[in-house]
Amino acid sequence: MKESVRLISITPKAEETIAYCARVSNPENQENPEISKLLRHCIKNGHWSIFEQANMVLEITTSRGIAPQILRHRSFSFQEFSQRYAASSSMMSYEARRQDTKNRQNSVDDFDTTTKDWFVQAQDEIWKLAYARYQEALEKGIAKECARFLLPLNTQTTLYMNGTIRSWLHYIELRSGHGTQAEHMLIARECKKIFCEQMPLTAAAMGWSAEARASAPELGASV
Repeated sequence: MKESVRLISITPKAEETIAYCARVSNPENQENPEISKLLRHCIKNGHWSIFEQANMVLEITTSRGIAPQILRHRSFSFQEFSQRYAASSSMMSYEARRQDTKNRQNSVDDFDTTTKDWFVQAQDEIWKLAYARYQEALEKGIAKECARFLLPLNTQTTLYMNGTIRSWLHYIELRSGHGTQAEHMLIARECKKIFCEQMPLTAAAMGWSAEARASAPELGASV
């Protein structure tokens, strides 16, 4: 399985709504169709609160190992696949990277093919054993909330991530750059691509549009 991100919903005419609300103190000019300069002005001068007037919801498919990093962003509201309610059935497979000796939160992609193949095979072996035992536990009548403890961190999960445009600006800016785990960075960059498609004027004001198209690889690709 590959990680994926897709749009669920966004405030209709989100950028127009943000601009309309930003002009609350100038009601005679609220219907002005020229909004790009206003959005650039708000971003340049740090008027971030106006970007709370619109929301976006994205669906993210990832693993139980990556999901907690996303869930740490507490300005968002989340709904996640419940392993207490429904049975898990899929895993995510990841490539191996070498531990960075200078930064304990970083890794280096310089392993040979043999080591990377071994790591993929190891994940497959562990998943098959863990999933077999998980299925046995369910067959014995063990509750899903208990049986799930047999599953590894690369078990697939799905999140619905809902936040204001302000929250998305912060999340994308923080997580699409270096210092984020590679798998999480790819997710953030895919969020960035969707954001640029849905909020083109805001993305341009952030300097994201061309960058997002050029730098975001396919999810599931080597990093």
